[in-house]
Amino acid sequence: MILNDAYIFDAVRTPRGKGREDGALAGLGPHELVAQLVAALKRRTSPHAIDSAGAMILGCVGQVGSQGGNIALVSRLHAGLPHEVAAWSLNNFCVAGLTAAGQAAALASAGETRLMLAGGVEMLSQVPFMGDKASYYCDPDLARALRYAPVALSADLMATKEGLDRAALDAEVLQSHQRAAQAWAGGRHAGAVIPVHGPDGAVLLEQDECIRPSMDQAALDALPPAFAKLGAAGYDAMMLAAHPGLEQVVHLHSVAHCPPLADGAALALIGSKSAGEAAGLKPLARIRARTDAAGDPVDQLTAGFAAMDALLKQTGLTLRDFDRIEFMEAFAAVPALFRRERDADPQRINVNGGHLAMGHPMGASGAILLTTLVHELARCGGALGLVVAHGGSGAGSAMIVERS
Repeated sequence: MILNDAYIFDAVRTPRGKGREDGALAGLGPHELVAQLVAALKRRTSPHAIDSAGAMILGCVGQVGSQGGNIALVSRLHAGLPHEVAAWSLNNFCVAGLTAAGQAAALASAGETRLMLAGGVEMLSQVPFMGDKASYYCDPDLARALRYAPVALSADLMATKEGLDRAALDAEVLQSHQRAAQAWAGGRHAGAVIPVHGPDGAVLLEQDECIRPSMDQAALDALPPAFAKLGAAGYDAMMLAAHPGLEQVVHLHSVAHCPPLADGAALALIGSKSAGEAAGLKPLARIRARTDAAGDPVDQLTAGFAAMDALLKQTGLTLRDFDRIEFMEAFAAVPALFRRERDADPQRINVNGGHLAMGHPMGASGAILLTTLVHELARCGGALGLVVAHGGSGAGSAMIVERS
C-alpha cells in the first residue's frame, strides 16, 4: 500500500529485559512499560499532542493474564490518557507491532485528523510463549490438520531447503552480538531508548539485557541443535509431507541461533502532516509504503520476504536504494538467507545489532525495529529505510520510511 500522508513524529522504546522471572523488567506490568513510553513522548513532543491522540493501537501476542483485558485499553487507563482516546489491541504474531504502526499510518493517509499512538508490548517473563494455550498449539490432531508447526522447526526447515550450514547461522549470531555491543558502547541507541524506572523511581534497566559481548565461536560450538526431539514428535513428518522432495529436516538451530525471549515495548506517534502541524510538531520521517503478507504455515518464515518483495514491486525501489534496513533476525537462518540471496549492502543491514542479540518481545518487536530505523536514519543522515518482520504460521510485514 502506497501512502500519501502518513508521518512519524517521534518513536521510543524500552530496553529489552530478559523474558524470565529474574529479568530486570519482570516486576513491572506491561501497562507500566507503555505508560512510561507515553510519559516520554509527552516530554519529547507535548502533553497536548499525546492527550489529544485519536487512538492507541498496540500489538501483543499473549493476550492473557497481565496482558489480557485489552492491553491497549489497560495501558491507556494506566497512562492517564483521556477516555476519548480509543484503544485496541491486535495480534499478528511477531509482526504485530509493525502491523499496529501500519494501521495507524493507513488511517492517517485515509484522512484521520488526529495523531495516533501505535506500537506493541510483550512481557514474556509473565506470559510465556504460547501462554494462551491455543487449541492448535495443544491438540496434535488439529495441529496436523491445520499444518501448524512450532516456528523454530520452520527455521530448521528453511535451513535444510536452502542448504544453509551451521557456519552461516553462527556468523549471524556473532555479528548480531558484536554489533549490538558496539552500538550501545557508542551511544547509538540513545535517541530511541528510554530508561525504565521502578515504583521507587530507581532505574531498573537502561540498555538491552540479553546482549553477550563475549559471545564467540567456542561458545556456539558448545551448543547442540535444540529442536530434533520436538521435530520427532510428529512435526518433521508433517513438514516433510509438504515437501516430498526432502528426505529429512536437518536440525541446526541451537538456542543461541534463536532470539532470546524478552520483555519490552515500543510506541510511535503517527499521523498526517496537518495533524502534526496542528500540534506544533515536525515529523522525523514519512511512511511511504507498508503492507502485511501471509504465507504457507509450514514455510512460515517466508512471509516477511513476501511483504518486502510486494513493497519493492509497488514502489520500484531496490534493496540498494535503502540507506538502512532493519531486518528481523527471527532465527539465524532467516537473515542468513537474506544476506545470501538478496542484493543488499551488508553494511547497511542491522548495523546496530538485531534480535539474535537483543531479544524478541514478540508483539513489540516490529515497533522496536521501526523505532530503531527512524533514529538510525537521523543518526547516519540517511534518506530511505526499510523494516521487514516475520511471524509464526506465515505472518509478514514490511514498511518503507523516508527521513524528513
